[in-house]
Amino acid sequence: MRPVRTLTYGAVALVSAVGLALPTLGSAADAASSVHYVALGDSYSSGVGTGSDSGSCGQSSAAFGPLWAAANSPASFSFQACSGATIPDVESSQLSALSSSTTLVSITIGGNDAGFSTIMETCVLESDSACESAINSGVSTAQNTLPSEFATLYSDIKSDAPNAKIVYLDYPDFYDTSVSGCIGLDSTKHTALNNGIDAIDAAFKSAASAGGATFADVRSAFSGHELCDSNAWLHSVNVTDIDESYHPTATGQSSGYLPVFSSAASSVGQ
Repeated sequence: MRPVRTLTYGAVALVSAVGLALPTLGSAADAASSVHYVALGDSYSSGVGTGSDSGSCGQSSAAFGPLWAAANSPASFSFQACSGATIPDVESSQLSALSSSTTLVSITIGGNDAGFSTIMETCVLESDSACESAINSGVSTAQNTLPSEFATLYSDIKSDAPNAKIVYLDYPDFYDTSVSGCIGLDSTKHTALNNGIDAIDAAFKSAASAGGATFADVRSAFSGHELCDSNAWLHSVNVTDIDESYHPTATGQSSGYLPVFSSAASSVGQ
């Protein structure tokens, strides 16, 4: 069980500050003011890697959920995402924030259940074959074990928040495999990791569709900003802060996750 923190955003008076704003912007703000938003999930939602995450859950105001709330001023915002969370963790310690008044839910989850940390540790420290074996094991778990857990999770979210739109966001590819001479893991591992992420994301997309959630794919947003690119939005291995390794930077949250989530959430409250 991990402690969670809740942030509540009341209506913010912005009329005087944005008096010259276009009418369409005012309409969007009016719509958002009726939204009751809950951010669930793991470290990709809590904001690990942004440089400002803190506490046992690694929460940061630079994560896409708080950024969306700050920009849209929903009627309420509950920040439940926690680093290291698995599907059972969300069930046991995060769903209590949901209610019949909840209208928007975001979630990233499943990476820890599929063994992301074990996969990355193996790929960093061991051979190509060991890396590929760990990836295959994670993909198998995602395809064969996790669908039933996701089905229960989505069912429980809908039971607790029957009026909410659920947006599931996936995980970006880690490497730009078109770049040669990239320092770090070899190209075989780069390709294997990306293929594994794509297979896991595909399984999670199927689970989201079956569970009635909107699947929001961040991979195209991160294209050109993966590891090996000059302007990467992901952290490589950091031996001084291992937790941030392979997590989005603050820019990855604001320029990668946030626009994708904003697009998926755009119809809520309208």
